[in-house]
Amino acid sequence: MRMSELFLRTLRDDPADAEVDSHRLLVRAGFIRRVSAGIYAWLPLGYRVLRKIEQIVREEMDRAGAQETLLPILQPRELWQRTGRDAAYGPLMFRLLDRKETGFCLSPTAEEVMTTIVAQDFTSYRDLPVNLYQINWKYRDELRPRFGLLRGREFLMKDAYSFDADLDGLRESYRKMYDAYHRVFERCGLTFRPVEAQWRLWDAFPDPEFVADPREGSNHARGVAVDLTLADTDGAPLDMGTPFDDMTALSHHGNTSIPVDAQANRSRLLGIMTAAGWHHYPPEWWHYQLPDPKRYPLLWDAAAGGHTL
Repeated sequence: MRMSELFLRTLRDDPADAEVDSHRLLVRAGFIRRVSAGIYAWLPLGYRVLRKIEQIVREEMDRAGAQETLLPILQPRELWQRTGRDAAYGPLMFRLLDRKETGFCLSPTAEEVMTTIVAQDFTSYRDLPVNLYQINWKYRDELRPRFGLLRGREFLMKDAYSFDADLDGLRESYRKMYDAYHRVFERCGLTFRPVEAQWRLWDAFPDPEFVADPREGSNHARGVAVDLTLADTDGAPLDMGTPFDDMTALSHHGNTSIPVDAQANRSRLLGIMTAAGWHHYPPEWWHYQLPDPKRYPLLWDAAAGGHTL
């Protein structure tokens, strides 16, 4: 396709809600566009990249002996209630009712469906091992969607589920996935290192989780970001138009659809924090941070073995 025919519009300025470089560059280069908080449209160039990454992951999962499936995004809540994870997920899960008032959810992950299918079809340990995976869209109602694609409400995820007859088999399945992730990252040209994100998955062996360089951190992990509101002399919060973490347009600075008193309270808070040297975050009236936050060091929790807070 000719460049003159390509659906592509680049932007000169950074998007107001972008906090990390990946978010800024993807939007400015015309790869993605924000539809709502934590929800993005993939434009032609971005979608080409996404499909290439997806194919690399698919090839390495197949090479490791995993078998691809495609599970439903719409799942019955009954399965989640049976395991207790319906309550455990709480407000993170998108829930809905059909016309018969039957409860469903939008899949945040797929353990319940996958284990139910395997339990129905496999009746003996002799059927094991088997490793099943999918590359599919997931949905989580994040309290505070941010960092562009890194913490969204809708995201494409590869999830694999291994079923083994014993602990030795589990270790072998884990090793295959460990090696497969190495190959995926190497083929994508990434600099990476496995970091132990949990003390242990269980007593038998550790659970290294592949993550981006933890030194990147966040503004909250540097102690330079605060969420706050105003209160009266009795300590009662003033009306700010929306509660904390209401990820809608009503929470944006300068929104005139909220009551006049709430607009005035937001202006007072903005004036106080600006005079004190803090920067505001345009989509969230409650969020303020110090200028140039990356110049501050990350806070480390020695009790957690040196992990960032």
